[in-house]
Amino acid sequence: MNRRRWWPLAAVLVSFAVAAAAPGEPAPALSLPDAAGRTVTLESLKGKVVYVDFWASWCGPCKQSFPWMAEMQRKYASLGLEIVAVNVDRKRTDAERFLAGTPAAFTVVFDAAGATPNAWNVRAMPSSYLVDRQGRVVHVDQGFREDMKAPIEARIRATLEAAR
Repeated sequence: MNRRRWWPLAAVLVSFAVAAAAPGEPAPALSLPDAAGRTVTLESLKGKVVYVDFWASWCGPCKQSFPWMAEMQRKYASLGLEIVAVNVDRKRTDAERFLAGTPAAFTVVFDAAGATPNAWNVRAMPSSYLVDRQGRVVHVDQGFREDMKAPIEARIRATLEAAR
């Protein structure tokens, strides 16, 4: 079969991948080990608002986002917020070196194989996905800058308050 006939099918398949972690859609599965080897699943966090952040040790904005995420976890944990940071480094030692200098006061899981970022359609570092209590993606952000903090926090607050 020639390429022209496959192109419409490829476009449909790509559109499904792009919608994999789009606002309004169910969040893709997430089942990854934390530093202690315990498996963290998105399914086990249903009923909470989950901020899923994909990061890497080489990512400059990730270093800026970690203290802010720690503040959000501290500030909103009692209302049901759970921050899960998914490391995508191929070498765990790179992630550990990053965490030694920029500690995480929230859940960190590891995906050296890269299957989870592919399922979530991650296109930039960091990328974050706000997931509501029913497991649906509410908002997606790519990158992290100082001017993003207030709008993201407002979305977190609104999502926490939406379905108590």
